[in-house]
Amino acid sequence: MGKHLIFSDFKKALAQVTDPRFLGVLLRGLGLTIALLAALTWGVQLVLPDGVVLPYLGEVVWMSKLLSGFALVAMIGLSVILMVPVAALFTGLFLETIADAVEQRFYPHLPIVPRTPLRDLIIDSVKFAGLIVVVNLFALIIYFASTLLAPVIFWIVNGLLLGREYFQLVAMRRLGREGANKLRAQHRMEIWLAGTLMAMPLSVPVVNLLVPILGVATFTHMFHRLNRLPGSRDQ
Repeated sequence: MGKHLIFSDFKKALAQVTDPRFLGVLLRGLGLTIALLAALTWGVQLVLPDGVVLPYLGEVVWMSKLLSGFALVAMIGLSVILMVPVAALFTGLFLETIADAVEQRFYPHLPIVPRTPLRDLIIDSVKFAGLIVVVNLFALIIYFASTLLAPVIFWIVNGLLLGREYFQLVAMRRLGREGANKLRAQHRMEIWLAGTLMAMPLSVPVVNLLVPILGVATFTHMFHRLNRLPGSRDQ
């Protein structure tokens, strides 16, 4: 399995990070992420009581502030897990912008592919984001039980999901669903490894905002590399 080739794909993606189209997607993604986390934090604050009544002590106002502080810390911690479905959602919404930018720079000989209708992108993105949320909710039990191994399990589980979805969406643009399924099945282990390498930075706040962009760009390079191998069909 060409681990060094995956890093080569990533290096090409990283070299294009200053592309105006990449930066535009990054700013939109940053705005949407902040808005989402702010809305969730506000919702938690809204349901917390103004004060807590304790036996013999009566109403303790400072307890509410303490609970608010704990809620804020919890939201920051949950943002690591939340960034996985958020990354999946952004991938679908902005995939074509990033993939087009990569192909125009590195693969200008390829014909332009028709753009996928926005409605289809939104539906597919929401479905996949929902799947990731469900899987991670079930995996929370394993995360808590495994303690020190929790990050590794997090990376492996989400690497499988993200790798599959990133590659599938990129490949479908040129091969269609059936062709994408076939190519993905031929290289599933390499795709899983690449997805795991993409999932690892999702654990790092701020850095995780770059993952959807670099992930799409990396898997675009990977797709074109794998699609040129014997037994694959190039389009």
